[in-house]
Amino acid sequence: MIVYEYPFNERIRTLLRLEDLYEKFKFFVHQEHPMQHHVALATIFDMLEVAGRADLKSDLLQELERQRQSLLGYRSNPNVQAETLDAILSELDAVSGALVAAQGKTGQNIRDNEWLMSIRGRTIIPGGACEFDLPSYYAWQKRGAEQRFNDIAGWFGPLAPLFDALALVLRLLRDSGGPVKMIANTGSYQQMLQGKVYQMLRLTLDEATGAIPEISANKYMLWVRFTTQGGDLKPKPLEEDVPFELTLCNF
Repeated sequence: MIVYEYPFNERIRTLLRLEDLYEKFKFFVHQEHPMQHHVALATIFDMLEVAGRADLKSDLLQELERQRQSLLGYRSNPNVQAETLDAILSELDAVSGALVAAQGKTGQNIRDNEWLMSIRGRTIIPGGACEFDLPSYYAWQKRGAEQRFNDIAGWFGPLAPLFDALALVLRLLRDSGGPVKMIANTGSYQQMLQGKVYQMLRLTLDEATGAIPEISANKYMLWVRFTTQGGDLKPKPLEEDVPFELTLCNF
């Protein structure tokens, strides 16, 4: 099964982009080749570029507190498992506390490092991080894999609380909706949302169908058009019925 996610607003779009970058970072930083560590470091620079477009820290703190207050309202509900609720509340408190304790602007430790900023400036240029452009960076890449890993982990460390908070917010959002089985007749599906505000939709379908969803949505209407790929990989309209699961998520 393949899950496609579609954000309804720029705020969730930013969170999903950062999550994608974080997944890439975690993969490459745990490899050993210098080129793989170069990708991990370049990914940190991409994270700063995306995170710097909004006041992400305060936004996440507000959302975590809102979720905390909302969950506290379930304490008196006899149908709620108290242990599960307490575990989530404890996690919210821990993540919020770590984010509050993170001093300064997001990624300021990297921005204050002139050497890293020189690398960031060169990586913007295609092929700009060659050994003759950045001999000190080339020398660093020749160090042992463990030392390179420790360096990168140290540079990323101050960013970790932000990504822990981001992961928790997205997890709560994804858990907020329940999947509903749908069928796209002749490859097309429409649903009126009647002005109800959603944050994100999740679409799950069987990989064997070969279907690829093209999604468009606003607070009034959701539209999904399925395509497929031919030998040239160019998307082509799919005229068959496509079964899928739709989840509309909202805090």
